[in-house]
Formats: sequence, C-alpha cells, structure tokens
Amino acid sequence: LVGDAVAHAALPGICVAYLLFRVASFPLFLLGALVSGVLGVLCVSFVRSQTRIKEDAAIGLMLSVLFGLGMVLLRRIQSDPQGGRAGLSTFLYGKAAGMTWPDVMLIASVGAVVVVVVAALFKEFRVLSFDRQFAATLGWPVFRLDVLMMFLLCVCTVAGLPAVGVVLMAALLIIPGAAARFWTDHLGWMLILAGGFGMLSCAVGTGISANVGNLPAGPTIVLVAAGVFVLSMLAAPRRGLLAEFMRRWGMRRRYAMQNLLRAMWEAGEATGDLSARVALGELLQSRSWSAGALVRQLRRAAARRWVRPDADAYRLTPAGVEEAARIARAHRLWEAFLLEDAAVAPEYAHRYADQIEHVLPPDVLNRLEARLQAQGRIPIPGDMNHRKGGAPA
Repeated sequence: LVGDAVAHAALPGICVAYLLFRVASFPLFLLGALVSGVLGVLCVSFVRSQTRIKEDAAIGLMLSVLFGLGMVLLRRIQSDPQGGRAGLSTFLYGKAAGMTWPDVMLIASVGAVVVVVVAALFKEFRVLSFDRQFAATLGWPVFRLDVLMMFLLCVCTVAGLPAVGVVLMAALLIIPGAAARFWTDHLGWMLILAGGFGMLSCAVGTGISANVGNLPAGPTIVLVAAGVFVLSMLAAPRRGLLAEFMRRWGMRRRYAMQNLLRAMWEAGEATGDLSARVALGELLQSRSWSAGALVRQLRRAAARRWVRPDADAYRLTPAGVEEAARIARAHRLWEAFLLEDAAVAPEYAHRYADQIEHVLPPDVLNRLEARLQAQGRIPIPGDMNHRKGGAPA
C-alpha cells in the first residue's frame, strides 16, 4: 500500500521538476518523483504520529490527494505547446519501449544499489519487519532502519515508473512477492524468487508488447505477472490450490477409512467377537454415510485386505482388526483425556475425539497413554490386542 501511494505521489514531483527546469530529462524526472514520494511518506508518518488517524487511512489520503494534484499539474503542462512534447503522460501507464540506453543504465544502477543495501542489512530488515519491539530491545536504531527501508521502497517505486507507470506500479511491487510466497517458507528464497518473477514478467511483457499488436508495455507486464501469480497459486507443490485439493481429498479418504474400521471394530466389540459379521444396514446407522459412499469405502478396505465380504455383510480381517484397534485406541485415549482433564462435556467429548484422532502422530498418543497410565487411568483395555476367540483382552 505504501508503494502504491508512493507511485501516485511521484506524479506531482515529475510535473514540478518539468515546470521548474523546462527540460525533458529522464534523470531529472526520477529525482522529482523521488523527492515527491519521500515527502509523501513523511506526510503519512506525521499524520500517523500526530493525529488519531490510522496508517491505512493516512496512506489513502496521501495517495488520492497527491495523485489529484499530479493530474492537475499534468493537464496544465499538456495545455502548454512545449509541455505536450515532454512525454510526461507516459509515466501514467509506462512506456518501456521509449527508454534510452542511459535510462536503462540508470535504473540498473539504482537497482544494484538497492540490492546491495538489502543484502547488507538483511538480518536487520527481517527482524524489523516481523518484530519491531524485539529489534528495539537489541539496541538497533529502529526508526532509522524503518526510514531507510521506506526510502529504498521509494527508490524502487520511482525506478519502476518508466516501465509500468504510476497507476500499475503497485502491481509490480506486490504480485511477484505474493507469487513467490506460494513456493517457499524461507524469506531469503522468497526474495530471490520474487526478484526472478519480477524480472521474468518485465522481460516477457515487454517482448509481447513490442511484437504483438503494439500493446502497451506496462499493462502487458502486469498481466504477465498476474499469469505468474495464477500459475503459482494453482501449481505450487505445497501451497498451491491443486496440492491443497489433493491433500484434502487424501485426508477425507483416510478419515473415511478410519471411521469405517472403527465402526466395524466397535460393532464387533459389542458382540465380543472383533471379526464378527457387520451388515451394511448397521454400518449405515452408525455413521451419516450414503450407501454408495459406504460401498466404495468397503471396496477400498477390501483391496487393502482389512475387510472381507461375507454374504451380505463384511468382516474385519486380522490385519483389519489390528488397524481398527489402533484407531479405536487413539479415539478412546483422547476421549478420556477430554472428559477428565479438559473438562469437556460428555456429549461433546466423543465428537471432539473423533476429530483429533485422525491428525495426531503416534508419538503424541504414546505420551498421552503413558501419562494416563502413570495416573492409574487406562482408558482402554491393555494394548488393544484381542484374545483368541474374539474377546477383548
């Protein structure tokens, strides 16, 4: 949001630079944009510290007011016969194809300096971004570091104006980082990926704009960046929507299988024979399954040799009894803990335990069982093995 505000606040600085010197100089325009952007950030800081207005509201005020001022000055310059040839309107939407080689070298130099400063102060900027109070307790100059980081943001924003313009600069600041977040949990790799995605978007977008129907460079770059974001959102291996869908689908299948095995184990426990025949109707009554979903789960369990059909019913195999006992053990351990230690009402303990049992690793269950045994409370018989003849141990 600050970058978006700085980009819009840069427009009046560009216009003032032209009005003062009457020269269409690219470095002069960037200097005016930088001064205007820094002043805008200082205005936000002043309003935030001296009034009760919140930071986001102050940024919104600065963005709209300074951009409105810039549009007024731009119209004033365009009405001048000489001002119309200054090319200031290209700063609204960008014109990468209109930059000269010295312009490119200037932007490259600015970018290189920013990269060096960020690399040198990476540790400080990281702590400052996530925990300002902790940075202050370390004795770091928090205010100066914050001002430096905002200044670097202003510099990057101004440097990108010729490529994508005032209106779309926020997209080039935000989209690459948002896309990189899908691929990694490590801040360092995220910065590298964000820079790579930004470079790729600019290169591909500029190439498309120059070779396909003379499209505007800035909007094309932003659209390419949006494409990178959508691809990352869908295809990233850990945080992508497809990966999340596959994880959730696998979890639902696993939970349904565990619920089926526990329902058959409990039905056998009630009769004293853990491998007793369990009819489909009895299983349908124990859970809110549809007949089709239940049959599919039974087929999957049979393929894994956990159940076997017996006429119009099913039985647990020895391997199925062992797996079902493990699931029932987890459920009853947590049910006992919720009832006696967490003071959960009995009508809710079964439901909550039904949710917890699916997600906790075995070592957690072992620690919980050891704790209950040390207290003299074993919520399930022995180690859930069954005796010869089917009776629970």
